[in-house]
Amino acid sequence: MSPEDVRKISKETSYSEVASSLSMAPSNTRKSISLRLHSPQLLLLQRLIAIMDSSSNSLATAACTDGTKRKVCYFYDAEVGNYYYGQGHPMKPHRIRMTHALLAHYGLLQHLQVYKPNPARERDLCRFHADDYVSFLRTVTPETQQDQIRSLKRFNVGEDCPVFDGLYSFCQTYAGGSVGGAVKLNHGHDIAINWAGGLHHAKKCEASGFCYVNDIVLAILELLKKHERVLYVDIDIHHGDGVEEAFYTTDRVMTVSFHKFGDYFPGTGDIRDIGYGKGKYYSLNVPLDDGIDDESYQSLFRPIIGKVMEVFRPGAVVLQCGADSLSGDRLGCFNLSIKGHAECVRYMRSFNVPLLLLGGGGYTIRNVARCWCYETGVALGIELDDKMPQHEYYEYFGPDYTLHVAPSNMENKNSRQLLDEIRSKLLENLCKLRHAPSVQFQERPPETEFPEADEDQEDPDERHDPDSDMDVDDPKVPDEPSRKMSSSSIQNIRIKKEVGENELKDQDVQKGPSEHIKGGEMMAEEVSCSKASEAGPMSVDEPSNVKMEQDNLNKLSDVPVSMFPKS
Repeated sequence: MSPEDVRKISKETSYSEVASSLSMAPSNTRKSISLRLHSPQLLLLQRLIAIMDSSSNSLATAACTDGTKRKVCYFYDAEVGNYYYGQGHPMKPHRIRMTHALLAHYGLLQHLQVYKPNPARERDLCRFHADDYVSFLRTVTPETQQDQIRSLKRFNVGEDCPVFDGLYSFCQTYAGGSVGGAVKLNHGHDIAINWAGGLHHAKKCEASGFCYVNDIVLAILELLKKHERVLYVDIDIHHGDGVEEAFYTTDRVMTVSFHKFGDYFPGTGDIRDIGYGKGKYYSLNVPLDDGIDDESYQSLFRPIIGKVMEVFRPGAVVLQCGADSLSGDRLGCFNLSIKGHAECVRYMRSFNVPLLLLGGGGYTIRNVARCWCYETGVALGIELDDKMPQHEYYEYFGPDYTLHVAPSNMENKNSRQLLDEIRSKLLENLCKLRHAPSVQFQERPPETEFPEADEDQEDPDERHDPDSDMDVDDPKVPDEPSRKMSSSSIQNIRIKKEVGENELKDQDVQKGPSEHIKGGEMMAEEVSCSKASEAGPMSVDEPSNVKMEQDNLNKLSDVPVSMFPKS
């Protein structure tokens, strides 16, 4: 690469992309270019080159082009690997333990602030979920489930989402890590990681797709206490339907999901699903076909996310890093390499916006551990050796015992024309947004008191009091006229129905602090369940996990109802 090439590229792209190109050049080439750059506009590039050269001799080479260290915290509970969905079930929490072992033996834990998450309490889960659903999760056991057949059916617990020993504790653990990560971001950390989280299918009143509690929604609600706008990006192969539904009618949360669309669970995520009311154009769906590779994926991810960051200007980003989009996944059908998957993390990190990294899907567990270990390195700006260190799960990674695995030669069914059409349509939708919607706060909700135990330096005096109240808001009943829709405004909108006792529960859920309606903590609490009572009032100006049927006609009628259909 010559100085003329640099000048040409710098006129057409960002400094970070130019620096990325320079990073591929040998050190002596970069030095030569640096000495011959005299334009004032290229001074920043000279600094970037100097940073890359100064770090090139380090044992931990900076992988990110900005050369800036990040304050990164990581949430892990050693018990999480003990939970077991059951024989033959593809979801295996053991993958989190395998990931942690890799982090330890690659020496990454010493660069992280490691926390054991405080379990989310019932009141914390009820910030989004219905209290009767949370109560059911708390009380049901494998021994008592046969006595609760109606509740199992009502809350969609059974096949994909089985009852297993310690189910509620499992939910508390992974939700506590995600909310705890959001709290850390609100208090100055740059990046927070919870690989046990990212369970994006759970709805307000039901389990779905191996997910019971939607830790992502809870974390976003926490971030909204401080940030006016939060961006959610989902690179799991399955559509992030639970998170999209929760914030479908608000302009304070933008959801962007890259997923397989077709005869595939959960069947939602058409490019025409764009949000509703104030949330119109704040839901972006990128429907993809089988076999997409790194190059095709990034040809969509970078321009779309780049435009989103420019237009939406979020105060914080949540990135769900579901690893079932990797090549060779047990349930997936994409063809991404680990480096290609991690490039999404690298790109989001480059914006220097508070970033919450969460897990998600991923069912070839050796590759899940590889992926999340490598992406932890990316978050830290540390490049990892491909040769895997010896550790307790070393035999899982044979016969090559390497961090990276080559993608397959499967056909990429995403044609260039299809990709161009998707990109053009979504960029067109983004152009219809007003830049950076402003939010007027009446009263900011109090910060969540949610300190986690630092495993590196535990201070017993700073441990969370188990008897203290995490949610200390003073409830006030808002004026009903401002909460209700006129009958004419819902004339042509069909809402999914649920029979039974949920009407009273929904009315209870709608009682909350008036300041939260605009302040953001209880944004998703105002609406009824995804199978909502027909009589319950709802405001389409507030975020909702109720997808209006007129906006969701694009859901395929013959889509599999199970994420893991039995043969």
